[in-house]
Amino acid sequence: MMKLVIAIVQDEDSKKLNETFTKNGVRSTRLTSTGGFMRAGNSTFIVGIEDNKVDAVIDIIEDVCSTRVQSIMSPPSYDFNFEMNLNYPVDVEVGGATVFILDVDQFKKI
Repeated sequence: MMKLVIAIVQDEDSKKLNETFTKNGVRSTRLTSTGGFMRAGNSTFIVGIEDNKVDAVIDIIEDVCSTRVQSIMSPPSYDFNFEMNLNYPVDVEVGGATVFILDVDQFKKI
């Protein structure tokens, strides 16, 4: 039986993840994407893998795609009252990965 692993990672981690997959013999397809809270660049990795190798792929993703804190400027407010409107830095957690694991009914390499 096969699984399809779809991992969405921040661009900052994508090069290292791609290199680590290659070094470990994991074949993947990488698609560039954009989205999320800060409209930041992402990469979506698609991996077709045997059931018994899924844990190894997940371990690689967890090792490479760590979460970290990044400071961003708060968005401007358009509340037009008499208080002064100041932008200030806000710390947000970025990185990590969103991973989907799907069963594959059929697989053909043509």
